[in-house]
Amino acid sequence: MKHLTLGIILWAIHCLGLQAQPYQKILETDVLVVGGTASGICAGIQSARLGMNTLIIESTPWLGGMLTSAGVSAFDGNDAMPAGIFGEFKKQLALHYGGEKKLSTGWVSNTLFEPHVGDSIFKSMARKEKKLTVKYNCELTKLDKDGHQIKGLICYDKKSHQSILIHAKRYVDATELGDVLAAASLGYDIGMEDNEQTHENVNKSGANGIIQDITYVAILKDFGKPQPIIARPVNYDSLEFDASNSNFYFNTFLKKPTVDAKTMLNYGKLPNKKYMLNWPIYGNDTYLNVIEKTPAERELLLEKAKQQTVRFIYFIQKDLGFSNLSLADDEFPTTDKLALYPYYRESRRVQGKVRMMVQHISTPFDTQQALYKTGIAVGDYPIDHHHKKNKEAPQHLDFYPVPSFNIPLGAMIPKEGGNLIIAEKSISVSNIVNGTTRLQPCVMQVGQAAGLLAALSIKEKTNPENVSVRKTQSFLLEAGGYIMPYKDVPIGSPYFKAIQKMGATGLLKGVGKPSGWANATNFYPNNKVSLSEFLETWRQKFPDSISYTHQEMTLKDALYFSRQLQNKNKDFKKSWYQIGLNNFDWNRPILRYELAAILNEYAVFSVFNVDLYGDLK
Repeated sequence: MKHLTLGIILWAIHCLGLQAQPYQKILETDVLVVGGTASGICAGIQSARLGMNTLIIESTPWLGGMLTSAGVSAFDGNDAMPAGIFGEFKKQLALHYGGEKKLSTGWVSNTLFEPHVGDSIFKSMARKEKKLTVKYNCELTKLDKDGHQIKGLICYDKKSHQSILIHAKRYVDATELGDVLAAASLGYDIGMEDNEQTHENVNKSGANGIIQDITYVAILKDFGKPQPIIARPVNYDSLEFDASNSNFYFNTFLKKPTVDAKTMLNYGKLPNKKYMLNWPIYGNDTYLNVIEKTPAERELLLEKAKQQTVRFIYFIQKDLGFSNLSLADDEFPTTDKLALYPYYRESRRVQGKVRMMVQHISTPFDTQQALYKTGIAVGDYPIDHHHKKNKEAPQHLDFYPVPSFNIPLGAMIPKEGGNLIIAEKSISVSNIVNGTTRLQPCVMQVGQAAGLLAALSIKEKTNPENVSVRKTQSFLLEAGGYIMPYKDVPIGSPYFKAIQKMGATGLLKGVGKPSGWANATNFYPNNKVSLSEFLETWRQKFPDSISYTHQEMTLKDALYFSRQLQNKNKDFKKSWYQIGLNNFDWNRPILRYELAAILNEYAVFSVFNVDLYGDLK
């Protein structure tokens, strides 16, 4: 038996093209999620809930990625759309702190929390899943491929100093910078595309390799009495932070600050008298691109970002006079008390089956590809780009106005196909769109969808690209997710799922309303149904449908359409009352929510089936 085991190990090492290493182990699992990030933990939980043996490997001792390890413990957007595991996590935060109002401590977000609390909640959620295992302090070192199929992954356990070979049926790249897709030699992009390529009419300065600024976050704590000021950083100059706040403003050529020092700190005020330092205005953002570097090279280069934050802390203590604030001693398990790693706003972006661009957000119902019909996650935050520390970067991308939007399924699937699914910030979007899809609620939902897609593809014994869009969306809805970004139909509404499905068919379209921090796309459930709008999509499936002289659909018209669908012999009136609708009158105009509810009973969602490109099948 010993000789057999040794033979298996040596064979595996030979297949991976690696030299023999001591203490190497071999693990088998259904789904391997690389990265216990904000999307990674959601992917792992969802995969396990569908019965898959799931393993998450994470290079740090924490779970939660940007929300915890990177210290950005505040949600950007989606207050009215608490989708899926993101919504579950948000509820757990409220329970921990004693209500949602207790989370609204700073003005950057309505939901702020301590990073270590977020980590503990994610770990608690993971422990509840019997099919989920998490291995911490494990770092990806190499992949083995056969064509576009990944055969195995080698990771290094930094605590046991063991090299571990892991075989899985499906792999999810949930790393911060898209390291798995790079190791798999898949096509990807970094930086800004030329407008001739995207036709977004936003970035008109040509293609370049510029990414967003990063931030090495620190958490300060109010100790209630003066604390020792940290050592004066090398080459410190307080004027570096001139115009960061109105209490320190000397160079009038700089834009006049709109906040004083206390308000600046309250931007990221957390519960329990703590402050998140993630201040972009002459604060601790840094331009640094380490994406294509090795882990060791990244660590050396990131010292620049760390020192930016250390200088900012000294500035706050010494020049602004907040001597009672100092680095929190009960947050990060690091020697310098800074975050475990920086806040990366941008990563490699896979070249996917589809590429989501600004048009798919601003005018989703008028684009050549109806990608909105394939939605698996929703967001409502404006397009937010941080480029203040790089003078070569375009400076016109701050909060580009968009309505609430959804993210297409095909953005998670590499154009080459295979058994790798992409999550976190590495999905197939343009550089501009990354400015909103990168945010926490979006990446958590993308992670959940990735875990679900991995599980479904295993169950169906097919690659992820072949799993039905409608089946994936239906499972997401059952898991509490959103597939359409309709903010005026809350998840607790009686016909929420029916409206989500009807919206994804395109038969009843919403109306987008960009509005700063509260972007929306509304369904208007109580409005009457326009026959012309409805027939525009209906006739793509049923071209011989009769014409109408009146403009508003009646219940009698809805009966006609229902009889063209599956279950033609269902009793329309009986079904109407069974699903809780009332005021039955054949001649009255039907309302949008009523039509969604009744046609959902006739399987309109599956009849208007679509492929990854939003085309009817």
